[in-house]
Amino acid sequence: MNENTKSGFVAIIGRPNVGKSTLMNHLIGQKIAITSKKPQTTRNRIQTVYTCDKGQIVFLDTPGIHKAKNKLGEYMVQVAERTLREVDAILWLVEPTTFVGAGERHIAEQLPSVGVPVILVINKVDTVDKEQILPVIDTYRRLCDFAEIIPCSALRGTNTEDITECIFKYLPYGPMFYDEDTITDQPQRQIVAEIIREKALHALDEEIPHGIAVAIDRMKARPGRGNLIDIEATIICEKDSHKGIIIGKQGAMLKKIGSNARYELERMLEAKVNLRLWVKVKKDWRDSDFLIKNFGYDKKEI
Repeated sequence: MNENTKSGFVAIIGRPNVGKSTLMNHLIGQKIAITSKKPQTTRNRIQTVYTCDKGQIVFLDTPGIHKAKNKLGEYMVQVAERTLREVDAILWLVEPTTFVGAGERHIAEQLPSVGVPVILVINKVDTVDKEQILPVIDTYRRLCDFAEIIPCSALRGTNTEDITECIFKYLPYGPMFYDEDTITDQPQRQIVAEIIREKALHALDEEIPHGIAVAIDRMKARPGRGNLIDIEATIICEKDSHKGIIIGKQGAMLKKIGSNARYELERMLEAKVNLRLWVKVKKDWRDSDFLIKNFGYDKKEI
């Protein structure tokens, strides 16, 4: 990297389920954050790194800013709002609609005090006609003073290359924060747990996923067989009735979750995976400071 390179931190913010994790995964070029159609998928701030000849962008994918209903929700909102105070630029993702809800207005009210460039990304433009985009741009222009406005489709990769080009315009000159081959600061066990949770999110009913967490009990390469990794994990839920649903009739649902997770884990770890899953009930764990921390959401970091 030469003296003309730029480096900086960029927060990806927005309401739950607007496509933040999908966009970050696309910009990085590989999957780091889990994605789901269900809101509030991301619970921790996930840090990923994009490096090219122009410099380095450290993306912070935050939980969606929303009205918290329990201590876990409060933790998620605090993580997202704290991130705004630690970055050089902000990507705010919204959906292509002229309706600006209370959640978007809450975000807009916070941005002027942050004091960094805010790039508005209108995501999911593939879901509407082109003539509907201009009214959306006009609506948000009246809401906040944006450095740039970029329509895109994170899912299809439309205009996403314009986003990184735009970000570099607003980053300071300076050395890289991470080695060129660094992709994320997430521990491997945490990524494994998140992949298993993603497969559960995809498979389960709407009312269950918010109440689940995944704990990795054991993860180790089998002696003498470096290409085989044994992983034992527990899916934590809040109700006995949820446990039955997660396991399914004759274990069918748990097998489905395990099979889908194993396929992706083997691709990520580049090894065969022997995955064993259990299900345990921890009632109201999302309102327990101890259990929230035990499942990897440390409030000391806020």
